[in-house]
Amino acid sequence: MNFWMAIGVTVVGCYAVKLIGLLVPAGALERPVVQRLSALLPVALLAALTAQQTFADGRVLVLDAKAAGVAAAAVALVLRAPFLVVVGAAVVVTAGVRALAG
Repeated sequence: MNFWMAIGVTVVGCYAVKLIGLLVPAGALERPVVQRLSALLPVALLAALTAQQTFADGRVLVLDAKAAGVAAAAVALVLRAPFLVVVGAAVVVTAGVRALAG
């Protein structure tokens, strides 16, 4: 029964968020602060998700092959490599560290 209650609460919550988004006046969305925040919010959320998935294991900080891959991708970005090269560098370094670590 708790499972279906959770699904119901999620459905109602998603619908409420969608409804609130539709009820916001257009004038409020045209403010420069709102536009700037709406442009930066997805980047911040993606960065937080990447950091959590890379450096956390439950409640423990972990530095493993994923961290090495992210570091390699960061270096490739600093060197202004194309996107596929950035992804490739991250994959190769992650796989190499996992192969060496056993």
